[in-house]
Amino acid sequence: MRLGEGHDASPAEHRDVIRRSWQRCLGEYRLDPCHPRPVRVLTQQALRDHQESVDELLHVARAGVDRLYGQVAQLGYALLLTDRRGITVAFRGQPEQDRALRRAGLYLGADWNERYAGTCAVGTCLHDGQAITCHQGEHFDATHIDLTCTAAPITDPQGRVMAVLDISALQSPRSHESQTFALSLVNLHARMIEDAYFLHRYRDSLILRFDSAREFVHLNGRGLIAIEEDGSLIAANHEGRALIDAHLRRWPPWSAACLPDATQLFDAELGDLLGIPAAGEDQIRAFRARANDATCFVTLLEPRGRPVKATATAAPRDTSVPALDRLAADDPSMHRLLKLARRLRNETVSVLIRGETGTGKEVLARALHDSGPRAQAPFVAVNCAAIPEALIESELFGYLPGAFTGGRPKGMRGLIQQADGGTLFLDEIGDMPLTLQTRLLRVLAEREVMPLGAETPVKVDIRVVTATHRDVTELIRAGDFREDLYYRLNGAELRLPALRERADRHYVIRRVHDELQAERGQSHHLRADAMSALLAHDWPGNIRQLRNALAFAMATAEGDEITLHDLPEACQGAAGPTTLTATASFGSASGSSSPSTSADAAPSADGQALLELLRRSAWNISQVARQLGVSRPTVYRRMRRHGLVAPNHQPVS
Repeated sequence: MRLGEGHDASPAEHRDVIRRSWQRCLGEYRLDPCHPRPVRVLTQQALRDHQESVDELLHVARAGVDRLYGQVAQLGYALLLTDRRGITVAFRGQPEQDRALRRAGLYLGADWNERYAGTCAVGTCLHDGQAITCHQGEHFDATHIDLTCTAAPITDPQGRVMAVLDISALQSPRSHESQTFALSLVNLHARMIEDAYFLHRYRDSLILRFDSAREFVHLNGRGLIAIEEDGSLIAANHEGRALIDAHLRRWPPWSAACLPDATQLFDAELGDLLGIPAAGEDQIRAFRARANDATCFVTLLEPRGRPVKATATAAPRDTSVPALDRLAADDPSMHRLLKLARRLRNETVSVLIRGETGTGKEVLARALHDSGPRAQAPFVAVNCAAIPEALIESELFGYLPGAFTGGRPKGMRGLIQQADGGTLFLDEIGDMPLTLQTRLLRVLAEREVMPLGAETPVKVDIRVVTATHRDVTELIRAGDFREDLYYRLNGAELRLPALRERADRHYVIRRVHDELQAERGQSHHLRADAMSALLAHDWPGNIRQLRNALAFAMATAEGDEITLHDLPEACQGAAGPTTLTATASFGSASGSSSPSTSADAAPSADGQALLELLRRSAWNISQVARQLGVSRPTVYRRMRRHGLVAPNHQPVS
């Protein structure tokens, strides 16, 4: 009333969304706050007409409506599903509250359009197209002031609001924040109904389902995009439309009617997308979303009874190269890198591999060599940071007999000559001395090497692959690396992602684990808690650190199972062990032991429980093992994990 009289045009205590609705009610709808309007309920025939217009949605939404109501009924909420005109076409409420709900308009056939009912959750949600809570005094009509209502829109595959899901209560706490959880809950179920309707509507089409987490794709992947077999887009759900909009903002189309196809949304070829059902055990592949460079995990839902033949429309794929293929699973960055590596493997162009320490630069270099025409020739690896500066020149270029004091009597062929016909891999090239860089530049330019003490150069046929973890452009600016040499070495650049950035960490962990088992001739099962910890670790040392961690676990594990507590402590993260020490307290009569905690560690629940069991069993390890259903070595291992020592093994002061 104050707002209508112009005395308080912008009351600070009310939210903008409510104030704008009030202004519409006063100015556009000409509603009078002094004269509350009676509840408008449609006739049975009119209600049936509205229900028939959304019959397909009602059929799909029934399960979601029932599930949501089952969660909120005991809290005093009623549930409404309205069509796009605000008419309640589905309702759930407690029978004992029937009369009070009818008086409040919470009933089948009630009209909650903002033009008639004023500011309310359903009507304002319909107008703004977004989820909202309208709490008590935020309602425009005085008859609704006792209500708290929370509503979320349900949109069709084109993004238009086709229904509203609402929960309302006749009584509630005065605080608006009391409805925060209700807003999240209604929004969640509105999205579930929306996605169920999408899947029903396009059940005869190909649907790409995606999520940022691999584990959720099949269960409840957030994004849905229906496509034709040529990759063109048909429709998308809320998350899918958000991805399309983000793509169009980054890559504006030539015309407003031009939409990207699926191979533009995701950095993939059509064959990659259509071949997902045959991709691995979980039928999920990781792709880069070009809109934001984020990794998306994608699966393909095929029409029932009409599986799509990926080979019929797929673009020709690169030839399978086992040496390169085994380096990664479906990480998008590695996928692009290996795609380029397949094309470079038969070329003589120099390759520079960049990546953090431990990412596997030498492994990639060797795979390039093994998959190319030089595979039968030598692969010579040189770590430029490991050879003393005084020796690196003689090591690389070799020397003739008598070239310098202390050399071999017969001289030595340098590493460059040893790589003749094959591949020379120079690791940590950024640490090569400037004087040697000049000589290496001549080798690359002339394809000949001058051993120390020689008067004539020796021709060599080599492919040079280099690697570094340093920023070479910064070294060039600092004057520590020759710019002309950099461009000689960087004929093509391959950047290895850090392990923490890779979407296929699970595959990498399994592959390294299998390789170690083969080397050691052992068989260890990697338990789920250990795998979870390995997946969660940030791996500053990358694959090299992972290999060391798994080797440590295999060496120290008791039995054939690697658990969380077999991993190095640094890899256990927040789930790592705490230390509990048990010290003996010998009294004159009791002879009992009492636990004490080290100053810097608190006892864990598991450790305390084990200690109590040991004390009740008088530290009889066999008896404790039988009670726990485990072996005696397992009990001893758990005791070591928690720092528990039997009283008779305590040192005597």
